[in-house]
Amino acid sequence: MSGWLQHLPMLPIATPLMAAAVLVLLKESRRKTRLALSFASVLFQIFVACQLLLLTAGQMPELWPQSIAVYLVGDWPAPFGIVLVADRLAAVMLLLCAILSLPALIYSTARWERAGVHFLPLFQLLLMGLNGAFLTGDLFNLFVFFEVMLCASYGLMLHGSGEMRVSAGLHYIATNLVASFLLLIGIALIYGVTGTLNMADLALRAGELSGGDRRLFEAAAAILGIAFLIKAAAWPLNFWLPNAYGHACAPVAAIFSIMTKVGIYALLRLGSLLLPTGAPAAFGGEWMFPMGVATLVFGSIGMLATQQTERMIGYCVIMSSGTLLTALGMPGVALTAPALFYLLTSVLALGAFYLLIEMIERTRSFGADVLAVSLEAFDLDDPESPDRSDDVVGVAIPAAMAFLGMAFFCCALLVAGLPPLPGFVAKFSMLSAALQTSVTDTPSLAAWTLVAAVLLSGFAGIIALSRAGIRLFWSSEDIVVPRLRVSEAGSVGILLLACIGLAIWAGPVMKFLEGTAQSLDRPAIYVDAVMSSQTVRRLGATP
Repeated sequence: MSGWLQHLPMLPIATPLMAAAVLVLLKESRRKTRLALSFASVLFQIFVACQLLLLTAGQMPELWPQSIAVYLVGDWPAPFGIVLVADRLAAVMLLLCAILSLPALIYSTARWERAGVHFLPLFQLLLMGLNGAFLTGDLFNLFVFFEVMLCASYGLMLHGSGEMRVSAGLHYIATNLVASFLLLIGIALIYGVTGTLNMADLALRAGELSGGDRRLFEAAAAILGIAFLIKAAAWPLNFWLPNAYGHACAPVAAIFSIMTKVGIYALLRLGSLLLPTGAPAAFGGEWMFPMGVATLVFGSIGMLATQQTERMIGYCVIMSSGTLLTALGMPGVALTAPALFYLLTSVLALGAFYLLIEMIERTRSFGADVLAVSLEAFDLDDPESPDRSDDVVGVAIPAAMAFLGMAFFCCALLVAGLPPLPGFVAKFSMLSAALQTSVTDTPSLAAWTLVAAVLLSGFAGIIALSRAGIRLFWSSEDIVVPRLRVSEAGSVGILLLACIGLAIWAGPVMKFLEGTAQSLDRPAIYVDAVMSSQTVRRLGATP
């Protein structure tokens, strides 16, 4: 059993990669086989992520004494070979990604996986890039998995045709190409100065730099920080997001809700390793906190200013990134666990919101629906087409309008952070921890700034979403009762149930996340686990 488990960190990358390769070879006409393979891949990724979550919690100390799984790809020890590292933070992100991908894939079976070519292989490659970014232990492969993720997202962004989607997609591609270029420059500079790209080895060498090498390393770290901030949609580098996410097809926009958190993850991972060395200041609260506040303010203003619901959700994504940057920019680790709980809640809620809005748009006249462009482009709106009937539009579920209204209400509560859903638990825990961070009896100015920014952004969210709900459900006179497939409504229901589960089991989840925060505050354990990992041959096992 332990022989199989030691390869567990590789499976979240290998599984979607092999699934994508097989899907490319299968003809589009073999739809049932392709869907079965896609669902099998996603379900297996959920299983593997759950196993990693349990094992990093200390369920198998004989295999991973420090509860950190280190996988030496090619059996080369660190820092010479490629290393995959699964700790608590990586396991949490893997499980979040897998859970989000399942309802997105279910929703796509209604129409979107047929509204273009290669949707399913690109979807799997996107998951491979996301999982690899969470697991990689060196900067170069972080860049590689970023590119795999982005290349797949380019195809998915343009999936479904339409002038607005193509225009927003080209803008999205151009912005991310610039970010990738900056990322590559920063990585090259770091390698030139330190001679290593392994994150654990980098944590050992960075503190020894001085003089010109130190300044060059800090410049390289600043370039890396800018690249990660673009991907995290931080102000003023987030102008591309509302249009790009708003014009993507619903299941793609849903899975995109986690992509900005990859930038947050990279900042948190590198910051936890490099800041204790005293080398770079590029990943500290000196700039993360004010930039997070500015991002939060920008997202709030954008929500209040826009009238388009899909753009409004894009500003919700920006607000979530701003909240995380602000919380993680506070000193100490007291806010790390509440921030991670907020990350889980916001990703699931925004994924559900993107799926929901596409269904709500059907309550308007069909010609006003931007998604109708895709149906026309791929002949799915042809009355004589075999794909046109209920198989595409859906079988009407009972009380469709009631379901849409209640789901919208739940999503609004989650985004605004109102009780009793976990958005309130996350924000309340975050603000409570912020007010207790000061070493004196009086909370610091930064703590009060965080409290004010989070409360005001939540108030702005309430106003904007209430106005949108009134406009969508009450003020329109030509509302058409939409026809929804059970798979579409069920996809939103899965994500909302996951959020409710977070509220019910908030105690155990927060306890695990507190352990995650403590492990990030002790990077020596991570460094020791990576640098002391033994090869298979050294262990005496068969290669």
